[in-house]
Amino acid sequence: MSHHKNYSDLTKSVHAGVSDNEHLAVVPPIYQTSTFKFHNADHGARLFSGKEDGYIYTRMGNPTVEALENAVAELEKGYKGLACASGMAAIHTVLSAYLKQGDHVVCSEAVYGPTNTLLATIFKKFGVETTFTDTDDLAKVQQALRANTKMIYVETPGNPTLAVTDLEEVAKVAHAQRAILVVDNTFASPVLQKPLLLGTDIVVHSLTKFLNGHADVVGGIIIAKDEESYKLMRKTLNLLGGTLGPVDSFLVHRGIKTLAMRMERHCQNAQKIAEFLDKHPRVDKVIYPGLKSHPGYEVAKKQMKCPGGMISFEVQGGVDGGKMVMDSVKLCQLAVSLGGVETLIQHPASMTHAIMGREQRLEAHITDGLVRLSVGIEDADELIADLDQALNKIKS
Repeated sequence: MSHHKNYSDLTKSVHAGVSDNEHLAVVPPIYQTSTFKFHNADHGARLFSGKEDGYIYTRMGNPTVEALENAVAELEKGYKGLACASGMAAIHTVLSAYLKQGDHVVCSEAVYGPTNTLLATIFKKFGVETTFTDTDDLAKVQQALRANTKMIYVETPGNPTLAVTDLEEVAKVAHAQRAILVVDNTFASPVLQKPLLLGTDIVVHSLTKFLNGHADVVGGIIIAKDEESYKLMRKTLNLLGGTLGPVDSFLVHRGIKTLAMRMERHCQNAQKIAEFLDKHPRVDKVIYPGLKSHPGYEVAKKQMKCPGGMISFEVQGGVDGGKMVMDSVKLCQLAVSLGGVETLIQHPASMTHAIMGREQRLEAHITDGLVRLSVGIEDADELIADLDQALNKIKS
């Protein structure tokens, strides 16, 4: 792995996680097996005691899965990865590894809906309290801290409002508190943002999104900064059981080969579409870190290679206006999720964030007319034409 460390992300995307195997296959093969044989009883004993590295049982480790874990860790410049059965399995594993009854978490208000719900319901039931706040406002982060704050959990850019958090500054706040900083880097991908280099302790991704890029796998991954945190989370993941299988790992690893190239196109298209939407008479507001009107524009420029492929915008007509756009697009596909080669559009107030309730949504700046657009790699002008005809159907 180390011989790739000085290459660009374009080159790393193609070669990361690929090492010599017994038949010198250019692509790591799929080890579709539940268990692995031991040479003899002593060999099995050495593997179980940790005195020797090797494979025992696929829930605990598998060569195909490990190839993917190494690839993402290399792109993130981390110690090692832990591939999980979903993004939520990754988040659940991190929270379970580090939190206990009586602990407190400060979490981004603009965060993936199920992350909010997991902290507010299941972890609350187990005695972990959470304060949701605007992590893009350092004063609010400081105000939210308590003596028992053990973790600051940040998603940046945030879902779905694209709030941008200054990771270097929040890392300083977390470490002064002796808390760990966990960052969900899904919206940016490791190509656009490397949180571990900015002081973050743990990075999580939904592999489902940009890393896989083809809307055909559900998965998640955790990247540990060091061996100690890796071992703690590996034990936790093995016990919780939310591990990724070899076939899905193979597919995601294949998707990563075009990651850097895809991200360039996502960013180019999104910038062009954001500038079009910004001038459209049926659009009240465009939220995209590549527009100077975005409050996090300067921070995004500092910590991201480019502003990403996600756009949120407020249409006129509230919920009805949002639904009209959803029902009128032809090229953009009405579906949740994001980060694929195809452009997806959705309406958070009636879909992904409906579970939060209107009051909590509005507190998190998720308005009734907010539309979230995951910009694909299609022709940008054709996407603009599709959005234009759909927006023009909103009654003024």
